[in-house]
Formats: sequence, structure tokens, C-alpha cells
Amino acid sequence: MTAVRTPLVKPTRLAWPALAVVGALVAAALVVGALVGPADIGVGQVLTEILSRIPGVGIESGLSEIQQDILWSWRFPRVVLGMMVGGTLAISGASYQGVFRNPLADPYLLGIAAGAALGATLAIVSGLPAALVVPAAFVGGIGAVVATFTLGRTMGDRSATTLILAGVAMASFFTALTTFVQQRNSETLREVFAWILGRLSTSGWTEVALLAPYAAVSIAVMLSYRRVLDMLTVGDDEAASLGVDVNRVRTIVVIAATAGTAAAVAVSGLIAFVGIIVPHAVRLVAGTSYRVVLPLSLFAGAAFLVAADLAARNVMAPAELPIGVVTSFLGAPFFVLVLRTSRRSL
Repeated sequence: MTAVRTPLVKPTRLAWPALAVVGALVAAALVVGALVGPADIGVGQVLTEILSRIPGVGIESGLSEIQQDILWSWRFPRVVLGMMVGGTLAISGASYQGVFRNPLADPYLLGIAAGAALGATLAIVSGLPAALVVPAAFVGGIGAVVATFTLGRTMGDRSATTLILAGVAMASFFTALTTFVQQRNSETLREVFAWILGRLSTSGWTEVALLAPYAAVSIAVMLSYRRVLDMLTVGDDEAASLGVDVNRVRTIVVIAATAGTAAAVAVSGLIAFVGIIVPHAVRLVAGTSYRVVLPLSLFAGAAFLVAADLAARNVMAPAELPIGVVTSFLGAPFFVLVLRTSRRSL
């Protein structure tokens, strides 16, 4: 009998130290994100204000009502939204890379970005209220992935390669539709591109509340399959011989990652490269085991996107760069690095 190869994963000795480091980065991102803005609020005041909201502490922050409103109605919602979007995109990217055994896979692989862009574009050019752009983008992203799965099934081959090719085809089709709609409605191009280039603008906690249930469920599902993703690294046939229902696992993980990504994209627009930069950086530091990569990507992605948002707000202040531009500036050279090292990954 031919021996089954064991998954090619690096040791996980760095898991807990690395988790402590990324946890500290998330805490630092929360505080720094709350500090940055036109209104001058000191770090001590921010920390005291956070502590004052903890029941039983009994500390008064000394902030005025206006300063408290700035923190809790504008700055904290934006930081929390950035953490949720960044963490969701990063762990979704890592999960895609696991099920497709490709470190270059990202959350937009199956057409989510193209479908969401079409949905948002149609909502904007139709003159619908701004509140309906989010659900339109979500439906468009989910619809594109459903179309990808349908196309993949009609090919009679349920392999990962077929699904990826179907995703490329559907992404091209939805992108062409989006371009056609934009050309027919040139007066709305500025508003459409403002959404497509990504942003973390909030109107309080509304966007956070919209994203939270999708992010929570999808992240929980992806984390529950992190050990199975390690088994998939040996290949579909070998994993099946170990008792893994490969098609079922791939479908569940892709659905979870897709739902989380579609919800994140719907509230933030298209933010590129987070799903590639963060998981690959985690692999370089903590090894390739998905038991480590997934949870670390979640926290590192949260801190990374808040840092990118801080750069977007301050590089050209008082003007604000689209956050998608910042992540693309960082992601393009990093993508070249991943491409050069991908044969040595996984």
C-alpha cells in the first residue's frame, strides 16, 4: 500500500507568542485609531474614557459631551469597522488559499468583487437611497459566486481548478457589465468609483451592526475547519483516503468565506490585497499550519486595515485617500514577492 504523505506544514511553536503580538497590535490600533482626527483628544483621555465604560470601574474620563460623541459616534465605529473588515478579508483569503491549495488565492477569486461592484453600480445609477447600496452590493457578490458554482457544475468536473476557471470567467463577465453600465451613466462615475476604490466611512454603528452577524458566523465556521484545511494540503485524493469529504469541506468553507467577504465588501467597497498580504506574512513568521494561519490572520488583518486607514486619512490631509489605493500600493510589490516564493510555500 502506498504511504499517505503527511501535510507539509511548519511547526506551530510560535503560535502563542505570535498571537500575543498580534493581539497587542490590535489593541494599539484601537487606541491610535481613536486618537487620530481633527479634534485633539489625548491618549490618556482615550484610555480613561474606555475604562470609564467598563461596569464597576468607577472612573470619570473628564471628556466633554462633544468629545465623547466624537469618540463613540465617529472614531470608534470607524476603527471597529476597519478591524472587522480587515479580519474578515484576511481569514477569508487564508481559507481560500487552504481549500484551493494556492497561496495566491484571495477572497475575490470566485467573482465576489465583480458581482458586488455591479450591484453597487446598479444601485447608484438607479438613484436608490445610499442605504440600499450595501444590500445591492451584497446580493451582487453572492449572486456572482452562485453563478460561478453553477457554471462549474455544468462543466461536469467539481475540482478546484474548474471552480477557479469558472470564477475567472464570471468575474470577467460581471466586470464587463459594470463597465457598460458606467459608460451609459457617466454622470455617476465619481460616486461609483468612490465606492469601488474602498472606504471606511461610517454613520455611527450602523455599518458595524450590518457586518457583525455575517462576520461572526463566517469566521466561526472557517476557524472550525482549520485542522481539516491542514489535511487538504496533501491533495484531494490523499485527504479523501484520510476520511475527508473534500467536496463538502470545500463547499462549506467557500460558502462561509464568501458570505463574510460579500458582507465586508458591501459596507467598505473593494479593498484589494488584504487577503493575500496578511495570510502570507503570517506564514513567513509563524509557519504554514492553518491551525495557526487562520486565527493569526484574523487579528493581523484587523490591525493591518486600521493602519492602512490611518495612512489613508493622513497622507494627504485634510484630503483622504481611498483605502483601496493604500492597500494596492502595499499589495502590488508584496504580490510580486508572493509570486516569487509561491513554489516554496505550502
